[in-house]
Amino acid sequence: MLAGRRIVLGISGGVAAYKAAYLARRLVEHGARVRTVMTRSATKFLGPQTIAAITGEHPHTELFGAESVSPHTELARWADLIVVAPATTATIGRLAAGMSEDLLSATVMASIRPLVVAPAMHTEMWEHPATQRNIDRLRADGATVVGPGVGALAGGDEGAGRMAEPDEIVAAVAGVFEARAGDLAGWRVLVSAGGTREPIDPVRFVGNRSSGKMGHAIAREAAVRGAAVALVTTVDFEPVSGVEVVAVETAAEMAEAVWSRAGAVEVAVLTAAVADFRPATPRDAKLKRAEGDLEVTFERTPDILAGVAAMHDRPFLVGFAAETGSLDDAVDKARRKGVDLLVGNDVAKEGSGFGTDTNEVTLVMPDGTSEPWELMSKAEVASRLWDRIRDLRRSVP
Repeated sequence: MLAGRRIVLGISGGVAAYKAAYLARRLVEHGARVRTVMTRSATKFLGPQTIAAITGEHPHTELFGAESVSPHTELARWADLIVVAPATTATIGRLAAGMSEDLLSATVMASIRPLVVAPAMHTEMWEHPATQRNIDRLRADGATVVGPGVGALAGGDEGAGRMAEPDEIVAAVAGVFEARAGDLAGWRVLVSAGGTREPIDPVRFVGNRSSGKMGHAIAREAAVRGAAVALVTTVDFEPVSGVEVVAVETAAEMAEAVWSRAGAVEVAVLTAAVADFRPATPRDAKLKRAEGDLEVTFERTPDILAGVAAMHDRPFLVGFAAETGSLDDAVDKARRKGVDLLVGNDVAKEGSGFGTDTNEVTLVMPDGTSEPWELMSKAEVASRLWDRIRDLRRSVP
């Protein structure tokens, strides 16, 4: 359940921070990718180099002054889940109040993903009415609270407030993923992603700027929610439990991979930026500058979306249309292609183009009605899109 999952581990400042090192180790052993955020106080109890050695990545500690201009949003978009362990009284208070004054709290506030909290503090602090109010608020907001247990505390004290054991937290994290897997459990899904490359010669190709990020986010989200996913992609994809990766390069290769699998799935989401044309006669040897000017004759590539739409007993079909400026062509494409849903976006618009971590899309129905969505992360687009696909499929008699 944790293989390939992206987990942000938040470590706040308390003696129980030493357990976070073992927790990170256990998550990694279960196949998760772990990135850590340490508060300044946490670094007084646990050395950042220890966490770096366990996870393979240096922990993030500062909201300002880092290489990234927005470390909290990057971490939030990367994560499938955030776990805060230990969660001190102060950190719990910040999270419950929606404050974002440090990197850890800002990352949680920027995230749409599940939150798991493992409190650790002295008994008096745990039992304080303010702490209990904050815990109740976090639970009401959807957070999973693990522990605390009863046992030895700092300074030789005994009582409630001991951080849950790492294996108990790992089990809670796995349980969250298992619970979220329900709405797409049993679905077989096909996703295409990335931009195709059409060779001119063994060295050069005709391509586009697609990064594959949108398609990969859609594949990840489907897998997290329980679907069995076949991802046909031209771009490297980090392994995720539930996703079969089919690597291709050209439009012809993608067409063969998609068409051969589309009949065996319930839903196909074709996000790939497939080249419309390819060199008709690619050269077998590298072209030399000394040969002079070059003329290339192009021919059409297979229409992958139309091919799936024309299949007998085809899957629920979602297409993507990358446009520049007006989305009128996307509305026309939805009608022509016979899709069940088309997602259009203006790739010339800031924050919505190829290679970004955000997207601003418009859903287009076959009857031409459209629904514009605001700019959001590609992970959130993927989540909302699967909600819509799920609801549309349920509405079909």
